[in-house]
Amino acid sequence: MPYEPPTHTVERSLRATTGAKIVAGVDEVGRGAWAGPVTVCAAVTGLRRPPEGLTDSKLLTPKRRNALAAELEGWVTAYALGDASPQEIDELGMTAALRLAAVRALEGLPVRPDAVILDGKHDYLGRPWQVRTVIKGDQSCIAVAAASVIAKVRRDALMAELEAEGDRYAAYAFGANAGYPSPVHKAALEELGPTPYHRLSWSYLDALPQWRHLKKVRLSAEAAALESGGQLGFDF
Repeated sequence: MPYEPPTHTVERSLRATTGAKIVAGVDEVGRGAWAGPVTVCAAVTGLRRPPEGLTDSKLLTPKRRNALAAELEGWVTAYALGDASPQEIDELGMTAALRLAAVRALEGLPVRPDAVILDGKHDYLGRPWQVRTVIKGDQSCIAVAAASVIAKVRRDALMAELEAEGDRYAAYAFGANAGYPSPVHKAALEELGPTPYHRLSWSYLDALPQWRHLKKVRLSAEAAALESGGQLGFDF
């Protein structure tokens, strides 16, 4: 399906309206997975022309995505990755875990950005960062698209490494499903139960009576936010 290539329009707007000189694009991968971390990439690209075919990582074939990620890692001005572990997701909830991973990525950059373009409509980053949220930013903004591709390839590689750790983990096919729901993944969970890489506060355990006792009750970070008038976090 034809698509419009991403541009620097939002970045130029931030530079013009806020005086920002360094703008980072931020995107995440792994939010909806049953296993593995949520991974965030922060990428700074400047205003240069991007590699051919850059777009949202989900619109690329695995072969093209891997090749493009290798090209992007040498093309971007700077990039850094941050993870939040399954245990941190269980303890904090997804909204707070996303922020933790994003802050780790942003603080991993060699220079602190003056502004951040965040994919989506929810600002899970907040102060003190100056954030511009952009729905489908991974398709429309060059820096966010670059972050999307790098994050996806890096997390997929990590999940494939987890599968290779032992025979037991091979049954979950992390290399194929990256920890996301799939028939093979579900069958392995039913037979073997969750691994240390699984999120134990998630609702998939409700459908597994023999393993339901392992489910963790999430700590009340999101409930506390609700009580204090903040926005309730979200899971997918």
